[in-house]
Amino acid sequence: MKLPFAFARRFVAGENFEEAAPKVEDLNNRKIKVTLDLLGENVRDRGTADQTLANYIELLNKINALELDASISIKLTMMGLDIDPSYARDNVFTLLESAQKKNQFVRIDMEGSDYVAPTIDIFKEAFAEYGKHVGIVVQAYLHRTKEDVAELAEMGADVRMVKGAYKEPERIALQNMPAIRDAFKEYTSVLLQKTPYPRIATHDYELIQWTKEYTQQNHIGQARYEFQMLFGLRQTTCEELTDAGYNVRIYVPYGTMWFPYFSRRLKERKENIWFVLYNLLRK
Repeated sequence: MKLPFAFARRFVAGENFEEAAPKVEDLNNRKIKVTLDLLGENVRDRGTADQTLANYIELLNKINALELDASISIKLTMMGLDIDPSYARDNVFTLLESAQKKNQFVRIDMEGSDYVAPTIDIFKEAFAEYGKHVGIVVQAYLHRTKEDVAELAEMGADVRMVKGAYKEPERIALQNMPAIRDAFKEYTSVLLQKTPYPRIATHDYELIQWTKEYTQQNHIGQARYEFQMLFGLRQTTCEELTDAGYNVRIYVPYGTMWFPYFSRRLKERKENIWFVLYNLLRK
């Protein structure tokens, strides 16, 4: 680890729940919902995966104890997907049993293209068993997403739409931003028309404006969907949307395994690098 955690504070709420909780409470006080994301990926031993499961269950307990307006997001590679998909599936079901008892919600995050098929397969099983307590993420830039969205919409699944942040080859994913934006709009329109409560996750001004205009033109009320953004990015926009009556949620990551997440945020936009450096140099 070459960089100190101070560099990551722009995008990561803390290295433990106790550091992150006050930031969640502050967002809730601003009428912004939260999804807590315990950072990590690609666990390759059962002991670590078992401990991760225990940490997630403990996180649900802490959310309820503090009465936070928050849910959780998980990566299946933290639950043992690289070890054995059946083992990861069993861990997810154990977590969802706990979430269901606490009337909580678990978002299954999407990872690189190698994991898309097994992630969706596990989600479909989980959705059949736990329904409203579980959701999935789809990435607009993947060529396969057109079919995935159609199937998930037919199921009435709870879907979070994102552009996609992993480096993928042209045979798997769209490469230029105008095409990615067009795909995002096409798939989001399907979700808005066919699913109960889609989550539109973007910091892109064009896509935010398009969503507002599309929903107004198609008489889709603000209560039928929500905008989602990441901690450390465009909070003023989140507050403006909330003040205008839109539902807004911020993903709040925390944990000691912050470096891969932080690196992806810096690669997304060069402006993020300058923002971090500027704040480090401020007195």
